[in-house]
Amino acid sequence: MITYQFDDKTLTAERFLPFVNQVWPGNYDRESTQAALEKTINITACDGPALVGCLRILSDGYYFGTITELLVLPQYQRKGIGKKLLHLAREHTPTMLYFGAQPGLEPFYEKCGCRKSLQSYVIEKEDGR
Repeated sequence: MITYQFDDKTLTAERFLPFVNQVWPGNYDRESTQAALEKTINITACDGPALVGCLRILSDGYYFGTITELLVLPQYQRKGIGKKLLHLAREHTPTMLYFGAQPGLEPFYEKCGCRKSLQSYVIEKEDGR
């Protein structure tokens, strides 16, 4: 049975990194990841003790919020977990939420009741971050 937790303060880098590397493999720094998790509202989906889905919200609490990522383990995709995480984000967010979508995932977001909005752009730091 999948359980969901809004604003999961127990989500740590130790728990998040093995999970995220199954969805978006990368060379993530543990300390930076922990600092990032502490600055976001984390909505988690768990199958027993296993983290299987996560949506992170970064918000000023008044005017602007963004979904930094919506991740679901590949073997748990197409089971309604991403849709439920989006529903919980919509239900509990302090602000309107803006986010970018990976190419090809637009139909999923539209099916979940999201509507297309602003075009997004990126400003990269000179050091590549």
